[in-house]
Amino acid sequence: MEAHPWLVALEQSGLGVAMRQSLLLYPAVEILHILGFVLLVGSIVGFDLRLLGLAARLPIEPFARHAVPLAMLGFCIAAPMGFLLFATEATSIAANTAFRFKLVCIAIGLLNVAWFHLGPWRGLLQRGETSLAAKLGAAVSLLAWIGAIIGGRLIAYL
Repeated sequence: MEAHPWLVALEQSGLGVAMRQSLLLYPAVEILHILGFVLLVGSIVGFDLRLLGLAARLPIEPFARHAVPLAMLGFCIAAPMGFLLFATEATSIAANTAFRFKLVCIAIGLLNVAWFHLGPWRGLLQRGETSLAAKLGAAVSLLAWIGAIIGGRLIAYL
């Protein structure tokens, strides 16, 4: 199957070439990508587990005031670094099943965040207790973000 022209253009761009040829750029970007998803997933996993009942004595709102901004910061670091990593071998990575799985998991995770903030989050703050919808959102979140990590790690092997 022939690669889409924009993938070829990205891979052959100055950005793609620089990422492949620099001795320091690729590892630095990879480290930042890892730090970003550690912040993102670490914060989200803690928050999701709290919503699912772990450490139930911890108040949800103060926990969220710390976890959610850290998760947002993590995503804002991981996403652009991931794009830079993608640029190195865009044509082959785009065809990789694990990469596609990762993107689907990220999309599910982001859609879940939007849904959660439009629905269960409002009720959660008003009632102070975790609804079934909030627990469902937490479970979907855990599966999506852990799936994104698994997919990302498997890119090198598939």
